[in-house]
Amino acid sequence: MMAGAFSRRKIWPLAASIWMLLSLAVAAQISKDEAVVFFPTIAQRVGDVWEAEVHGWIFEVEPRKALLAVFRKSVGLDESSDVQTRAIFAERARLFLADNERDKKVSVKIGVTVHPLGTSSANGHFAATIKLGADDVKRLVDSVGRIHFRAVTATGDRREFSGTIHLMEETGITVISDIDDTIKMSHVLDKKELLANTFHRPFKTVPGMPEVYRAWSGQGVCVHYLSASPWQLYPSLAEWIETARFPAGSFQMKDFRWKDRTAVNLFESPEEYKTPAIERLLLRFPKRRFVLVGDSGEKDPEVYGVVARKFPEQIIRILIRDVTSEESTAARYATAFRDVSADKWRIFKEPAEIKDSVK
Repeated sequence: MMAGAFSRRKIWPLAASIWMLLSLAVAAQISKDEAVVFFPTIAQRVGDVWEAEVHGWIFEVEPRKALLAVFRKSVGLDESSDVQTRAIFAERARLFLADNERDKKVSVKIGVTVHPLGTSSANGHFAATIKLGADDVKRLVDSVGRIHFRAVTATGDRREFSGTIHLMEETGITVISDIDDTIKMSHVLDKKELLANTFHRPFKTVPGMPEVYRAWSGQGVCVHYLSASPWQLYPSLAEWIETARFPAGSFQMKDFRWKDRTAVNLFESPEEYKTPAIERLLLRFPKRRFVLVGDSGEKDPEVYGVVARKFPEQIIRILIRDVTSEESTAARYATAFRDVSADKWRIFKEPAEIKDSVK
């Protein structure tokens, strides 16, 4: 009896180790010429567990100088002789020319547990929802409410592809923030300037906005960055967000792929993308309150007005950075915010004006 129990105590850990090794071997389908980017996502509490999203992109990037030239011409940019400009363009444009890897099985390791995520689609993206126990979350969460994970790679592959999941409680305040011309100087209304600021120049921060966002974050507010820019720009934007010292947050961006209809919509029709994206988040967290931050350059006032009329209890504030100074401003906002309480929306020029707007 004692011998049998002793044998089981030795065999079970060994069997578990063998199973783990086999799982890692099966899961590791990231080739050495491929790379993975994970996008910051959200986890929500559902009963006794947390449902955590994982969203990533697997692709292969090869040096393609000829294609870079084609891409530059297709978006209407002139070739620059400046070394820094050429380097910035090559770095940001290369992901638009990446080979998306479809039908790839990617797995991630959270703590000591490996989670298969299913297979990637035609655009190289993959997504899954993982259930995490409350005790595991308590053990894994960092000081600012994030869980970190990494992709499972093949034996001998020392590269690390890591990602973060932001915990969002059932109640609280979330700031849904636009990026271009709201916190980053882009000049969206001038196509030539927009392209240059997107592909040729270092990203430029709207002065004062990082301090405002950090103040909000210090009050326990969650930040969700919602951009009409394509996912291919995420790595550059994420690096800028960190360097500019904006608080970390979840991200949502637009799909773009040369081979389908999204190719004709690189920077167009943001309202068609933003409205349903915001509504999905509000429906997912019906007890949270939301602050919508945007600018007057395109359709943020109109989009936010539609959402506020549909979800009057959840939208507590709309903050619009004035970048147009139109003569017809009053009429535009009267239409955009029709039937929205006047104390809910505010137009501002200086970030200091809105520092105390989130309560």
